[in-house]
Amino acid sequence: MFAKGKGKDKNTRYRDWMSQLPPELHNIPLFNLAIPGSHDSMSYDLDINSSIIEPDKLKKLSKIYCARKILLKWGATQEETITKQLDSGVRYFDLRIARKPHDSNPTKLYFYHGLYTRSDVESVLRDFSTWAERHPKEILILALSHFKGFDKKNEEQLHSHLISFIKSLFGTKVIHRGAIPTLKSCWDHGRNVIVSYDYPAYDHPEIWTKISYFYGNSMNPAKVESELSHVLKTERPSHYFFVCGLNLTLPEDPSILKYVLRLCDNFANVVRRSLPRLLQWLKLQASEKPNIVASDLAACEDFVSTVIQLNISK
Repeated sequence: MFAKGKGKDKNTRYRDWMSQLPPELHNIPLFNLAIPGSHDSMSYDLDINSSIIEPDKLKKLSKIYCARKILLKWGATQEETITKQLDSGVRYFDLRIARKPHDSNPTKLYFYHGLYTRSDVESVLRDFSTWAERHPKEILILALSHFKGFDKKNEEQLHSHLISFIKSLFGTKVIHRGAIPTLKSCWDHGRNVIVSYDYPAYDHPEIWTKISYFYGNSMNPAKVESELSHVLKTERPSHYFFVCGLNLTLPEDPSILKYVLRLCDNFANVVRRSLPRLLQWLKLQASEKPNIVASDLAACEDFVSTVIQLNISK
């Protein structure tokens, strides 16, 4: 299983991993599959020329290039494009959306993590749609959240426009909420895109409610492991998707300085040093049935293969 095959390299070995799972896994709920996901999926695309959107204390430093450069170094949790993440086997995407203030286009939206992205939301969603069309047996889970800059005066219009765009773009590929999806049921109906939305969209059966995201809120891998172990034993939903975030989180107090003032370091390097330990912990969790496992640097083959292997270990 998952043989490289002719013409494939290590970065595309898991491009079609769902279709290659053993038949006995085709009829279990997707809630019970282990699925690789990426944390802050669009952060590889942050725009150093944009204004600072978070944290609030740094917004006033938007005009200072050095401040934006530091945010870029420590806000980029991913290094690969969406297409490369998909090709590597990632199937869950953490997509945080914002509107730029004073944008002349009233419905143009971007992603963000500290800074805005260069790419707009509609362009990236089209990339997802193109990939999903080419890989009909791979199920994509797109989690849209946060919606920064959606003021009360325009939020209904913005949500209505975005949801209409999603429904039109993905069309019959969208898996409706309410069902308990399995690989086989999705394949039989020709549907392979799930869209969750962190804002009420009850009038739209195509849109799923928010997916809970559990994480350790720490730069210490031991604390991340401890928190997620507790979640898996006591808090995990039984009949819905949920995310275990292996991701590290920078502190919001002055202790953040011990990281961001390292001139020759960045967030990606910290993750590279921590990920091997976190993956060793993850390998021992098959019996706890983790569902979506999200990570920084999610296109890393070791991460993707470890999560997928949990399905076989079960």
